[in-house]
Amino acid sequence: MYARKVSIQLKPNTASEFTRTLENEILPLLRKQNGFKDEITFIAEDGKDALAISLWDRKESADAYSRETYPQVLKGFAKVIDGTPEVQVYEVVSSTFHEAAVRS
Repeated sequence: MYARKVSIQLKPNTASEFTRTLENEILPLLRKQNGFKDEITFIAEDGKDALAISLWDRKESADAYSRETYPQVLKGFAKVIDGTPEVQVYEVVSSTFHEAAVRS
């Protein structure tokens, strides 16, 4: 399993709009992507930064999303993001959440 970590700086007072956009536009788009498993998103208490972690079945799925769909995601967030988000890709070596989801 692979994870994409996206560090985002939000424009002032846009945390609520960021969350609405995520729920209404971005998550439905992610759910349609081959190999997509989960999205976990955090917003700092001060509302200035967000961290999004998406989980993928394999590196090739994460890479395809990065090339083909991520530019559309950035456009969807254009009103609320300040600057260019930083993206890093990791191999998942452990996840208790994933194990719990599989057991259910």
